[in-house]
Amino acid sequence: MLEKLANVFRVPDLRKRILFTLGLLAVYRLGGHIPTPGINADKLAQFFDQNRGSFLGFVDLFSGGQLRRLTVFALGIMPYITASIILQLMTVVYEPLAKLQKEGELGRKKITQWTRYLTLGLSAVQSLGIAFTLQRQPDFVVNPGIGFVLMTMLTLTTGSVFIMWLGEQITERGVGNGMSLLIFAGIVVGLPKAVADLAEKVQSQAWGNFTLPAMLMLVVLMVAVVAFIVFVERSERRIPVQYAKRVVGRKIMGGQSTHLPLRVNSGGVMPVIFASSILTLPQTAGALFKDNRYFGPMLRALQWGEPLYTLLYAIGIIFFAYFYVSIIFNPTEVADNMRKYGGFIPGIRPGVRTANYINDILTRITLVGALYLILISFIPEWMIAGLRLNHLWGPVGAFFERLPNWVTNGLGVNFYFGGTSLLIVVGVAMDTINQVESQLVMRHYEGFTPRSGRVRGRRSTW
Repeated sequence: MLEKLANVFRVPDLRKRILFTLGLLAVYRLGGHIPTPGINADKLAQFFDQNRGSFLGFVDLFSGGQLRRLTVFALGIMPYITASIILQLMTVVYEPLAKLQKEGELGRKKITQWTRYLTLGLSAVQSLGIAFTLQRQPDFVVNPGIGFVLMTMLTLTTGSVFIMWLGEQITERGVGNGMSLLIFAGIVVGLPKAVADLAEKVQSQAWGNFTLPAMLMLVVLMVAVVAFIVFVERSERRIPVQYAKRVVGRKIMGGQSTHLPLRVNSGGVMPVIFASSILTLPQTAGALFKDNRYFGPMLRALQWGEPLYTLLYAIGIIFFAYFYVSIIFNPTEVADNMRKYGGFIPGIRPGVRTANYINDILTRITLVGALYLILISFIPEWMIAGLRLNHLWGPVGAFFERLPNWVTNGLGVNFYFGGTSLLIVVGVAMDTINQVESQLVMRHYEGFTPRSGRVRGRRSTW
């Protein structure tokens, strides 16, 4: 393994790309320690601790904890992600934008430019809302007024645009996807805090005699979850495709056999992000009505960890898994392109039959991918909050009420790498390693994995 890591720095171009990426990530982390002027940081951090399970906590996850300190990079990459999702959804319902996307590199550059403008607008609106919200809270702002609002808008908007520029530079001149790596860096930075929290629980015997076995079980579970994510993310359903022979001039072209790979989890982490956003928004918007006799019980039933929240969360993940796959993959277009180049699936007639066959397979494996996302997302939730099925009515609630307290209320473990964050960390790490490996294999070096498809250079025998 050390020899393989050394190969990375033996390639001048790859070495420059990796050092450039690390340098920009260091700049991103440096900006995370520059506070916005006029903020009482202690009061703000205390407020975020009280609203950890709300939409604020969800956004703070993607900013790497910078929103709770309201640094210059407090908005993080969320405005850019939101702008990208909006334009991606508009390509489905707005025909001129869909045509622009099909124009190749020129169309993609135009859409990227619109994404930047939309990111700037969303950042300005979000920073304005944050400024007004902070002014309404007692002791959050040192000198409230129009000056504080303008300063906060300028600082946060500039920071968000600068983060967007950092991500684009990493993608263009570094290694990996820049936006994903910025989110990755923000999440990983909390790992030392999580390790320190576990060490503190061991020293203080937080769960009595059960502390040491619980920690061992937690470590084994974390390794198993990571291994399971890697296995599923690399899994794919391969559909065999045969290309017929064609006579072009005096040459015979085609006649080869290949396969069409369909990933089990084509949507990645996006279904989890969409479902989480929708379920956390009512909690944040309904904070003013939590004591209302009509809306209060409904909002409490939608709290994180409650049975109704869990049910709606699972349904939302399944819905958005199918929705996102329908956007990024078109079976009809794939079948037409296959027929255009003389390809066919053995036993399936080209055209509509091929499109229906691919669609049926994609429907089944998408359900498997959605169930996998549900399982990964619920494991940390059950560890932290427990199975709160004792809140149900009837014999089911009575049965779970008799179970031990750690089953219904959780272990209270600071499982920092929760469902969304764990998927992002593992997915981004795998994607970055694959890109580095492809660069090594292209230059006749051995990759990191045994099946890297390495190409060995010629060796002299004398």
